[in-house]
Amino acid sequence: MLATAIIVFREVLEAALVVSIVLAATRGVVRRGLWVSGGVLGGLLGATAVALFADAIAAAASGVGQELLNASILFLAVIMLGWHNVWMSRHGRELASSLKSVGAAVRGGTRPMHVLAAVVGMAVLREGSELVLFLYGVAASASGQASGMLAGVLVGVGAGAAVGTALYLGLLRIPSSRLFAVTGWMILLLAAGMAAQGAAFLVQADILPALGQSVWDTTWLVADESILGRVLHTLIGYTARPYGIQLLFYFATLGAIVALMKLVNASERRAHANTVTAVSASPSR
Repeated sequence: MLATAIIVFREVLEAALVVSIVLAATRGVVRRGLWVSGGVLGGLLGATAVALFADAIAAAASGVGQELLNASILFLAVIMLGWHNVWMSRHGRELASSLKSVGAAVRGGTRPMHVLAAVVGMAVLREGSELVLFLYGVAASASGQASGMLAGVLVGVGAGAAVGTALYLGLLRIPSSRLFAVTGWMILLLAAGMAAQGAAFLVQADILPALGQSVWDTTWLVADESILGRVLHTLIGYTARPYGIQLLFYFATLGAIVALMKLVNASERRAHANTVTAVSASPSR
């Protein structure tokens, strides 16, 4: 039971943290619950499919099918999170000025809620698929203890959901005028961490070079398998012993998204200045 509870808690916690950040980032948005619930449901259906074909996935591509699946999901999530932050860099100020405008943007189809719903779905899919394979191992080594495994699953799900809820309630205490900026930075770090994790999976699949097996080792301070380590792993991509390629992907992702955000901001300011100039130059009637 204890092994199952710990495994389930870790995986549910990582998915719950992503869901909490997305919910906080869409505070006040019309029908956000429907979008996020749809994302969670889609992720659960995907994880169910992984459970049905776990053996085939694990054996695919010369035995690295699971690593390739995880890397693909992570990189797709990075693209979508980056897209969200670039979009928010253009529209965040007017959305922060009034939460009513967020709902108007959703009704008008201009706010990319489907993007964040997809990110939620992929987070649930990734953690769910990993959980399926982990539980396979636990079941194989603890046959005949189905009731203990079920109790462990329930305890793990409840504890992971509780921590995610606590994070969400904490984010709601942030004033509306600053919420989008805070969640924007959290999503930026989340995307960079996912890119680094994706790179690690590709190293494990012998597709990318490690560029250094262990750039540093902070296991003595915060171990990867500790609760704090798992939380930091999800929120900022923390790894106690990172590969060099992970650092490269992490900072390249940060730089690319921030550069795109600045580029979009500059373009928006130029367009606004041109509009003001044109209005000022037009003859009055």
